[in-house]
Amino acid sequence: MKTAILTDTNSGISPDFALKNQIYLINMPVIIDNQVFYEDKDINSENFFDFIKNKDQILTSQPSPAEVTNTWDLILGSGYDELVYIPMSSSLSSSCETAKSLSQKYKGKVLVVDNHRISVTMLDSVLQAKSLADQGVIGFDIKKILEEDAYNSKIYLAVNNLSFLRKGGRISASVAIIGNFLSIKPILTIQGNKIEPFAKIRGNMQKCELKMIEAIKNDLKTKFAKNDISRMRIGAAGAGLISEEIHNWLEMLKSNFKNASIYYSPLSASVCCHTGAGAVGVGISFKNL
Repeated sequence: MKTAILTDTNSGISPDFALKNQIYLINMPVIIDNQVFYEDKDINSENFFDFIKNKDQILTSQPSPAEVTNTWDLILGSGYDELVYIPMSSSLSSSCETAKSLSQKYKGKVLVVDNHRISVTMLDSVLQAKSLADQGVIGFDIKKILEEDAYNSKIYLAVNNLSFLRKGGRISASVAIIGNFLSIKPILTIQGNKIEPFAKIRGNMQKCELKMIEAIKNDLKTKFAKNDISRMRIGAAGAGLISEEIHNWLEMLKSNFKNASIYYSPLSASVCCHTGAGAVGVGISFKNL
């Protein structure tokens, strides 16, 4: 059984990485001033903030049903017996539920996974799926493993500027203005199907980074107390960070989590639409292979 692995660009996987690792990608659309742009085709995480300067409307969207099924048909037509599709969490977008509905016409050849992840933890799920497929594990079992492992992860995300949360309707204009004036930076947490406020930090982003490190250490003593620490993976993330900021964030994590596999992946354009530039995140998951 030859099984393909497909995901979307919300995983943070670049086209080069996907090609090198034989992973298929769906490019997520972003609507900017009523025009549709596709991540890693028209825009990417590096030029996104330059691209949207002086733009009034910035919205996220999902790929059209035709785009999704055309991709499936191309993959299955290239010699694969089945494919496992890992879209962003159903709690964050309707694209997962749409894909589940579309997959019913494929008579078991398309397995849609909803393991409630995005960004760095979603990336880990995709890599795990690819490893399982390479070992000969069938799509049905890959889907089962990923969905059972869904909640064995957590993300923290600190937002540097409240203006984009305001544009997305997450907070009011007055809250954004006051928050920016007082240098208040919210930290959100994403676990499973919940996005919740975690803390409000007054000051610079380094204070947020220290707070997120403290939160992960607490999670390791509580939620993840029974996990094998040697299998821990920590993904650092950011929106429009310069190389020095990425280096410093990685070094902070490495000095605090010496036993973890630590890496960096930029936040996708779809996520950056809501966070704005300067957002910093971290995700924890565990390699189960």
